[in-house]
Amino acid sequence: MSSNSRLSRAFRNAKRLTFDDSSKFIFFSDCHRGDNSFADDFANNRNIYFHALNFYYDNGFEYCELGDGDELWENIHFESIFEAHKNIYGLLRQFHLAGRLHMIWGNHDMVYKDPDYVKAHLSSYFEPIDGESKELFEGITYNEALVLQHTRTKQEIFLTHGHQVDWWNYTFWRWGRFLVRVLWKPLQVWGIADPTNPAKNYKELIKIERRIKKWMLQNNGPITVTGHTHRPRFPEPGDIPFFNDGSCVHPRSITGIEIEGGQISLIKWQIATTEDGTLRVVRVLLEGPQQLIDYNTTKY
Repeated sequence: MSSNSRLSRAFRNAKRLTFDDSSKFIFFSDCHRGDNSFADDFANNRNIYFHALNFYYDNGFEYCELGDGDELWENIHFESIFEAHKNIYGLLRQFHLAGRLHMIWGNHDMVYKDPDYVKAHLSSYFEPIDGESKELFEGITYNEALVLQHTRTKQEIFLTHGHQVDWWNYTFWRWGRFLVRVLWKPLQVWGIADPTNPAKNYKELIKIERRIKKWMLQNNGPITVTGHTHRPRFPEPGDIPFFNDGSCVHPRSITGIEIEGGQISLIKWQIATTEDGTLRVVRVLLEGPQQLIDYNTTKY
């Protein structure tokens, strides 16, 4: 199956949600939450991420995670990841209970495409203090893609991880997982990068972006937001409306895409130093806000 066919199938079978100008969404991807070991790229940004997540929960945002939330190539079991970042999963549970959590699987957490796996590992957790199991994400479902449709304008936004156009990380993801566990995870501790990772292979990154744009051109595709490459993208109106929310494992910062008031923005959260030497987690606007309606997908 070609990359075009895989993207078309993901779009066709996507879970569909409606929204309007009062809706608020935050898109994060590629958190790669790990076990807090030296190989856990997320660990350096976990406090930034937790602060941002609190902000979005308190301000009524819906949380959409566009794949690779959990690092299940380097780590065999979800339980070790959960124990390392228990406070974060507690906050994600609050989004889930409020009906504001929407999860997409990527290549590094592709096991979540199996509903039985999700039910067995994410529905509950064992609390050693009480000596009993407690609910976590009871009834949660993971999807390959989401489509948001505006109730008034009927404009659609296609959300997916983006690895559908990366044949190695989609078709042969089990081989990739094997190589990461036995080879690249130990080498990562010494600073040697995995060459199959598009985030660390610029030529492969460009190929992936071109394939997604090609699919959009051939199918008059809607606004499309992906992750996978870790490179933030925010087009100008009139260009191909291909966005990328970046990742949560940038050095000292995380990036994401917000939708609020019918507008879309690319944002960054980072630690900043005030004049008196106090460290604060701050939100920085990188691009936008831009009216969604300005991205007319029939004109590019």
